[in-house]
Amino acid sequence: MKTITIDPITRLEGHGKISIFLNDAGDVENAYLQIPELRGFERFAQGRRAEDMPQITSRICGVCPVAHHFASTKALDAAFHVDPPSAAKKLRELLYCGYIIYDHILHFYFLGGPDFVVGPDAPAAKRNILGVLEKVGLDVGKDVIKHRAYGQKITAILGGKATHPVCGLPGGVSKGLSKDEVIEIKDMIVSCVGFAQFTLKVFDDVVLSNKKYMELICSDGYSLKTYNMGLVDKHNKMNFYDGKIRVTDPDGGEFALFDGKEYTEYIGEHVEDWTYMKYPYLKKIGWHGLHDGKNSGIYRVGPLGRLNASDGLATPLAEKEYKRMVETFGGKPIHSTLAFHWARLIELLYATERAKELIEDPKITSTHIRNDVGAPSEGVGVVEAARGTLIHHYTVDSHGLIKKANLVVATTNNAGAITMSVRDAAKAVIKGGKVDEGILNHVEMAFRAYDPCFGCATHTLPGGMPMVVNIYDSKKQLYRRFSRGVDE
Repeated sequence: MKTITIDPITRLEGHGKISIFLNDAGDVENAYLQIPELRGFERFAQGRRAEDMPQITSRICGVCPVAHHFASTKALDAAFHVDPPSAAKKLRELLYCGYIIYDHILHFYFLGGPDFVVGPDAPAAKRNILGVLEKVGLDVGKDVIKHRAYGQKITAILGGKATHPVCGLPGGVSKGLSKDEVIEIKDMIVSCVGFAQFTLKVFDDVVLSNKKYMELICSDGYSLKTYNMGLVDKHNKMNFYDGKIRVTDPDGGEFALFDGKEYTEYIGEHVEDWTYMKYPYLKKIGWHGLHDGKNSGIYRVGPLGRLNASDGLATPLAEKEYKRMVETFGGKPIHSTLAFHWARLIELLYATERAKELIEDPKITSTHIRNDVGAPSEGVGVVEAARGTLIHHYTVDSHGLIKKANLVVATTNNAGAITMSVRDAAKAVIKGGKVDEGILNHVEMAFRAYDPCFGCATHTLPGGMPMVVNIYDSKKQLYRRFSRGVDE
């Protein structure tokens, strides 16, 4: 049996490799996405002061720190039995919109978009932001940089830092908004609304109008019939910051609707010995391996998962685009993996519209931005990270120290679906042993659609990662060797 290895895989957050096994006929027998890196945050969070967790966990990743910051902050709200003031919730959500803006722009123009704008079979040296700029022009490139910077500027104004915010506190936030800051943020957001619309037009012109691309998007090799999950408001409209977790089945019917604190009743976590990623599944269905359909407990989160799990979006421009997308695919749910890209751009538009609503709310400048906390116990915080549903669960002792922490990260929620998508794409595009760079990129496109963040997603609760430590003396001679979990 021949093995093809893609190592490292490219244009993602984190590290990973794909191992593809061919049978004697040269067709794909199986394919595995393996994640070799480790994050031990659940382990070394133990014994830390609870109020430090929003800053500690935001360091899990430099791409989605805002999501971890506020999932952590919301977990502390619950653990300390405090409901933040209305203005604090609005400030948090506004900051969150800034994060979605810069994140979704990054993925389309830098990570996922090059596969379409430049082309999936283009030389690897061209499938990047520089190749995109050659296609769309330098002026567009300047707008990309400017509007991504606007999202980070909004984060910096509200959160204290552009990358790792420090504003979240149990019961509220540490800083309000001045009138001058309101004006500055509003100007940036108005510009971002226009840029989001422009980006959707680019997607329309480059992808939706291309018959070959649409055939690829709708092909069986890039389709999974899974359950879908996401936060929804009281009207079942998609929401990034707050709401209940809704799960819909592969036919689009509601399977579950529950509060975040009840997640352990609905979500289990399976472990495989060949990866550091865990595989979440729906407990009521059970873990039955890596396959899709109603009898599989695997579900999808993220842009497409959210739109499938909701009944639409609560802002007018994004809702119009959402309806157009549903109509294009002939109804819901949409099972095409590559449709994640379109869903992500619809969410970009929603984030800009929602940010405009929030910044125009006169109550957002209220100085009442924090309430007093109660005695600590246990709390769960849930937000929609750019990549999907993110859960932080803390048990806090009477001294305010973390006794236990569990994180169910967006990419972890998608782990089963990503693995199946890579396998199915490989089976679809590799035939008779014929392999070239373009074909392998088609395999990578399957995981890239999810915009995975493997740095966030991988961890081990006992902290028992295999390790070898060599200590050398001043003459570069081996002085001592330590090993753990390694056969020598």
